Amino acid sequence: MRSTVSLILAACLLSATGAHADEAGFLRSLQGKFAGKGTVRIRTNSPIMNITCSFTSDATADSLSLDGTCRALLIMTREIRADLKTDGKTYTGTYIGSRSGPAGLSGAREGNAINLDIHWAKIINGDRDAELTVEKVDGDDMRMTVTDMDPATGKMVVTSQIDLKRAK
Repeated sequence: MRSTVSLILAACLLSATGAHADEAGFLRSLQGKFAGKGTVRIRTNSPIMNITCSFTSDATADSLSLDGTCRALLIMTREIRADLKTDGKTYTGTYIGSRSGPAGLSGAREGNAINLDIHWAKIINGDRDAELTVEKVDGDDMRMTVTDMDPATGKMVVTSQIDLKRAK
């Protein structure tokens, strides 16, 4: 009986360590400098603007920081930052870059994507909630997508999508 309990405890510890190791490898694969293009909408019903962005990604075994700048129309520049921490199962953190102020992030990874709920500091598009996905597209590409519900239609709308390539 005692050896069975010991085996179960050891299996639980090994599986928890393995999950954390998986996160560490995934996060470290997002380390580096990235640049790319995308689109943004200020509101769900506003016109799409093309943007160019550059990001530096710093990763550890249990954290990811994305620090970047995006430009639209050669006159608008926005500093963007996302800081995430993981316990191996869930992600929490802060997003800075919205005009509403710092936003809270929480979610989990599914495959090659970290799916996060955003809780804005102020009401945007009729509420304080949206979604952010940080996705590893392949070895050198990353995509960040924000979706928000259009209050007029109730449908989810992509408010920004940035496709980034690792700078070499």
